[in-house]
Amino acid sequence: MPGGLTDHDPGVVLEAERDIREKLGDRDFDFDALLAVSNIYRAANAVRARMEREILSGAGLSWGGFTILFVLWVWGDKETGELADDCGLAKGTLTGMLQTLEKTRLVSRSRHPGDGRRVMVRLEPAGRHLIETVFPKFNDYEARFTSSLDDDERRELARLLRQVTATATGDQLVTDTST
Repeated sequence: MPGGLTDHDPGVVLEAERDIREKLGDRDFDFDALLAVSNIYRAANAVRARMEREILSGAGLSWGGFTILFVLWVWGDKETGELADDCGLAKGTLTGMLQTLEKTRLVSRSRHPGDGRRVMVRLEPAGRHLIETVFPKFNDYEARFTSSLDDDERRELARLLRQVTATATGDQLVTDTST
């Protein structure tokens, strides 16, 4: 089946899912889990690819660069290790991305005031302007991507994905009924 689980056509995906059950159905696999995780992966890749293509590339940003600017915008200056963790990046990957963002004066790095071995990252005015310009467009696409869901379904989807993420990372799930 061309495309299979990576296809964007829901009908093709459903056919691929039926093919998987047919091919492997005589084995003791958890097909619902297989399909749930496959669809998490497909959804994440589809969202990321479209955001990069239609929003971020026009702003000269990668997904990682956008994430760095967003984290600094919301939470302020960060030490590089903490920033890498918050952005889901390896420290080496973060270093390369920071070099790129520094060249365009979107962020700056400086020594930590209390420990000269550590490095702090700061969002510069140009970076603040860029993220404040790009984020509303980004959020508009987030709203479009979830427009087929009502508000309760969006909250439930977010809750369920937090639960899957916590299980995958071994973190303890925190229940917040406000979101």
